[in-house]
Amino acid sequence: MLKELCGDDAKLYDFLSNYLYETPLAAISKKDLDILTEEAEKSGNFRTAVDKAIFEAAQNAGERERYIKVIQNLASKTIHATEQEKQKLEKEGLTDQAASLGRRIEDQQFMSERAEDIINVASKFYTEKLVELGESVRREARAEERKEAERQEWRTGDLEKAGRAARKKKEGGIKFWSQSQTQTH
Repeated sequence: MLKELCGDDAKLYDFLSNYLYETPLAAISKKDLDILTEEAEKSGNFRTAVDKAIFEAAQNAGERERYIKVIQNLASKTIHATEQEKQKLEKEGLTDQAASLGRRIEDQQFMSERAEDIINVASKFYTEKLVELGESVRREARAEERKEAERQEWRTGDLEKAGRAARKKKEGGIKFWSQSQTQTH
């Protein structure tokens, strides 16, 4: 589905295939975006804030411009933190590890430049995923309702059996009593 949404834009597909989630409600933090951003500023890892911003942008079409700015701001902060990390690694002589951070910087530059396209595709993608999730939840609820109905039927059947057994026992006792009364007279 994501490939279809991205069309011939291989770079957009490559980026989003690493940033969108099949199960967004389970994967994306429940914390407020502002809290995630504050935590990211302390740790230097903005990924959870970026994920949340993309998801919220996809859900709030009326606030698209605001989220574009938020995503661009997060991308800028990620680039800055990554460049500092890269410089530190280079000073330590860890050039291979420093070079791998170049990809993260490129991704963040792409995200900043293409925030609107990212939000457009993410909106369609997440809408479909949430519909699928809703259908799945409804299917599970129906299955649970069927199981509960079966349990109720079994309980009713057990109660009916117990009632029949009690009546038989009572009828057997009455027959015995009436037979014994007839024999004594």
